Amino acid sequence: MSAQPVDRRRRRRHAAWIAVVAVLVVAAGAVLLWVPSRYLPWDTAAFPDLDRTALTTTQARIVDLLEVEHSEQRPGTFYSDGVKEPWCANFVSWIMREAGRPLSNPNSGSWRIPGVYTLQEYYESEGRFEPIGNGYRPTTGDVVLYNNEFRVGQHTNFVVAVDGDTATTVGGNELGKIRVHNLDWNSDNAVVGFGRLD
Repeated sequence: MSAQPVDRRRRRRHAAWIAVVAVLVVAAGAVLLWVPSRYLPWDTAAFPDLDRTALTTTQARIVDLLEVEHSEQRPGTFYSDGVKEPWCANFVSWIMREAGRPLSNPNSGSWRIPGVYTLQEYYESEGRFEPIGNGYRPTTGDVVLYNNEFRVGQHTNFVVAVDGDTATTVGGNELGKIRVHNLDWNSDNAVVGFGRLD
């Protein structure tokens, strides 16, 4: 048996492996474009340095609470009365209660609203829901509501600052942590709307 057929087989296997690696790299790149940064494990932005002098007392209290909780990084059960469940809406509920603006669960009357859909129902019933696309510009203390079942499902977090069409958000249960992100609400098709602070 000559060495030539063996070399050809090796080259074919080598080319096949290169093709597999190339496909995996392209697929990983596509996933990174598809998944919002709030769900990428290496996105670990620091809490922003914000000028609180222009904020209302309630807005400043919310930002102060978010900064402390971002630093503390408590487990989700802390915000949900010990219940182990997705906790982004529980986090919003807890912050609002601590800021002196408790929410009211439309189903139970409790301060805690554990689901994003119910959180949206609450803001709608209060006349404080602003759907995306109506020209509303969020402000500090507003709550962002997301729903994209084909990507990452429902989610919610707080607006802490706005610069042009980009908001800085802070949310709980983002890869199990409290994290800071930038959001272009006009280009993120998962954004459903905002729950207004006032």
